[in-house]
Amino acid sequence: MAWRGLAQRGWGCGQAWGPPAGGRSCEELTAALGQPRLLGRRFNVFIQQKCGFRKAPRKVEPRRSDTGTSSEAYKRSALIPPVEETAFYPSPYPIRTLVKPLFFTVGFTGCAFGSAAIWQYESLKSRVQSYFDGIKADWLDSIRPQKEGDFRKEINKWWNNLSDGQRTVTGIIAANVFVFCLWRVPSLQRTMIRYFTSSPASKVLCSPMLLSTFSHFSLFHMAANMYVLWSFSSSIVNILGQEQFMAVYLSAGVISNFVSYVCKVATGRYGPSLGASGAIMTVLAAVCTKIPEGRLAIIFLPMFTFTAGNALKAIIAVDTAGMILGWKFFDHAAHLGGALFGIWYITYGHELIWKNREPLVKIWHEMRTNGPKKGGGSK
Repeated sequence: MAWRGLAQRGWGCGQAWGPPAGGRSCEELTAALGQPRLLGRRFNVFIQQKCGFRKAPRKVEPRRSDTGTSSEAYKRSALIPPVEETAFYPSPYPIRTLVKPLFFTVGFTGCAFGSAAIWQYESLKSRVQSYFDGIKADWLDSIRPQKEGDFRKEINKWWNNLSDGQRTVTGIIAANVFVFCLWRVPSLQRTMIRYFTSSPASKVLCSPMLLSTFSHFSLFHMAANMYVLWSFSSSIVNILGQEQFMAVYLSAGVISNFVSYVCKVATGRYGPSLGASGAIMTVLAAVCTKIPEGRLAIIFLPMFTFTAGNALKAIIAVDTAGMILGWKFFDHAAHLGGALFGIWYITYGHELIWKNREPLVKIWHEMRTNGPKKGGGSK
């Protein structure tokens, strides 16, 4: 069929394009056909390849995703690791990939605030019970001989001088530093890319929405985020309290990643994202919404100050423009999602969620007080 097709396409050779018959060799067939002047050597080479019934080896092209993005698209920012394209498999039905992340976002947010309410109950109960123990410990410290230059004493002194907010975010910063060190272990690269970068085209969709909040590949990226978190820690914890802040921070990381998922599915850009910027944008937006007249300054330009309200407006404008125009250095959709969540929570969410935690706390209190006594006995 292939020989006939070539004859029908008007190559000018007619029936001479059939396979060699009568035992004639390729050279004899070539001499019988003659050398057309128009084709020259190209025609001769073509005849020799067909006479030998050899097919030219096909060049295997690298696999491309359905969205048409190449591996270079994942290397567009120095803040993310050099991820190969084969690490992501965009679904032919991208909208369906958002179903599981949506349920995970709602469920995790509910669990975070529920756990924070129980944590606050247990914390208050523990403070009451340990009041006299604290007085006794302070009395013992006053009569115990102190060692000059004791390392433990210096650590305790530094810790006691921190504000409640700074103590709260110390654990978050330590977790980010630990994950940053894991990125430097070559044998863990596949695991880190799989679980500590978020993308709707990844095989693992839900857990990276939380784990990527503690993940930084660039030292500058981590240092900048942790500096902003440390700077606003005292203000946000004074506004929300330790337990509520942790619920908001963790929920913000998941919610901002879900907004990023939605934007990536809508635009077809499935590059990976990582970093605490979405959650930190929630903290920044919450403080700026609560204290819009507060004065802020840039670390490298302390002489220029501006109000927190104006800073929030500028940040939202920049991230909106970056999301619409497709700027690729930051995940502007996650930034914008985190900022909007922070504004919403301070304006409405605190009243709708945190102030309605009393039924859950009552249920927990009844479970604690009516539970079985120690020793297995019951009244």
